[in-house]
Amino acid sequence: MASNPAAASSGLGMRGNMRYPAETPAGLIAENLLKAQEIARNDSRVPTQLRNYLQKALDVAVGLDAYPDAMAASKRKMAPGHDSGDAGGAKTGVGLQQEHTSSCLNGQIFKMFIHMIRARKILLIGKLKGYSILAIAEELPDDGKIFACAEVPYLGVNSQEAFDYSSDGKKISMRVGPIADTLEALHAEDEHFDMVFIDADQRSAVNYYSFVMDNHLLRMDGVICVENTLMKGQVYLENISEENVLAVRKLNTMINSDPRVEQIILPVQNGLSVIRRSPAPPDAVIETKKEVVRDDIFWGYNKRRILDRLRLDDKVAYVTGGGQGIGRAFAHALGEAGAKVAVVDLVLEKAEAVAHELSLKGIKSIALAADVSKPKDVQRIVDTIVARWGTVDIACNNAGINMNSASEDTSLEEWDKTFNVNLRGLFLCCQAAGRIMLNQGYGKIINTASMASLIVPHPQKQLAYNASKAGVVKLTQTLGTEWIDRGVKVNCISPGIVDTALIRSEALQPLVQRWLADIPAGRLARGTDLQAAVVFLASEASDYMTGHNLVIEGGQSLW
Repeated sequence: MASNPAAASSGLGMRGNMRYPAETPAGLIAENLLKAQEIARNDSRVPTQLRNYLQKALDVAVGLDAYPDAMAASKRKMAPGHDSGDAGGAKTGVGLQQEHTSSCLNGQIFKMFIHMIRARKILLIGKLKGYSILAIAEELPDDGKIFACAEVPYLGVNSQEAFDYSSDGKKISMRVGPIADTLEALHAEDEHFDMVFIDADQRSAVNYYSFVMDNHLLRMDGVICVENTLMKGQVYLENISEENVLAVRKLNTMINSDPRVEQIILPVQNGLSVIRRSPAPPDAVIETKKEVVRDDIFWGYNKRRILDRLRLDDKVAYVTGGGQGIGRAFAHALGEAGAKVAVVDLVLEKAEAVAHELSLKGIKSIALAADVSKPKDVQRIVDTIVARWGTVDIACNNAGINMNSASEDTSLEEWDKTFNVNLRGLFLCCQAAGRIMLNQGYGKIINTASMASLIVPHPQKQLAYNASKAGVVKLTQTLGTEWIDRGVKVNCISPGIVDTALIRSEALQPLVQRWLADIPAGRLARGTDLQAAVVFLASEASDYMTGHNLVIEGGQSLW
């Protein structure tokens, strides 16, 4: 690499034909390294080794921004003939590419934060580029919303066309006018945001931050991201008098001294501050004129907030009948909540298919085949799970069958087959998993019963099924009271009629219409309707519940 003395004086580093702007933090580093290199070159006393190290440092500095940007390149494809140009909307393709590259890294960081905290509503304060706003909107769920606040209109025609073209454009609401007035209006509307973005390169940024925090525009677990908090590296410099730089220093210092929040500054591009509320409010925050009761309700039980107590991180679960229907929904729910999941099914291929689905989400899972009516099969799956993951924390006993026939025609074979799976198999699973749990002093067992344990569904005739599911409820109540003092809670879920591929078959449509007339909710249950219940019963949030039959049937058992 050759250096150019003129480059140092102009604030530009050169590598081949590449000019490196000194107005970025990496550029300032490169500029000062160039000056140091020039001094070293003109001083014969400087060792060659030191000159070589300066050259290596300069090589790294010249590439500092390019590599992270390239690695964070967005995979979103712009619509043909559309671009994200801003004011004036007359940018060339090259100019748009440069704009995209310059904003890409922070945009990708924003999108990552949105994903991690599952943000739904976002407030933008300042001039974010049209591309960045649309990229953020793409990461939001369909009902997500962005409120973008600016003093004056600044997005060009091309940006508005891109918003109109994209299906995500409907999520964006532009609020133009004095930002202080806009924030007042949002406060009056009781708006609450998961994320707030503030551009520090505006002199009133301190006031905007204060208003957001003082008026609770940021929800409890929300995040504030402040761009330009290093002001192109200028906040590092001494004896600087530029007002904007001094304003950013003031903002950084105020946030750092705010006892309500924690802050880190990421040295990427022009600086990005990430701010969150302190997990536990310090005394300086809760010392008020009104007395505050500092108990478990205030702090959270064991200092864990309610949504944290629903997490299943590092827990080990299994789901029988997990290869389809309700069991598949349970497996996904437990895995999404943080558990490792063993998917158990009579047919290995079905269990493997669901385990594969879980693995695509990053959920640790295994597939096992078993006939739960056979004691050896049940013991084998429990032993396999313990050998793989060390224990069983959550047993979701969901396998079941239903064979319809009039009571006078029900054969002993049909009766035995139904009870062997629905009640005998469930008992075997409870017993095998229960022994592990009793030994470790903790565990959650969730059995799948049925609305048929409460009423006699009609017009179909299913004596053996109804009786077996009533037995599941009584077994659950018995084990629940017997084992709770040793740390094991046993509960069951009674679903209504769940919409499955079988239910949607043409042969059953007349029955479906009859069932719908008996359901106050006016529809069949979905597998997703049951997922929150299984997570709740599997979590520490339900530690005081045992022997309970949680009915989820759209009100059908009430008519």
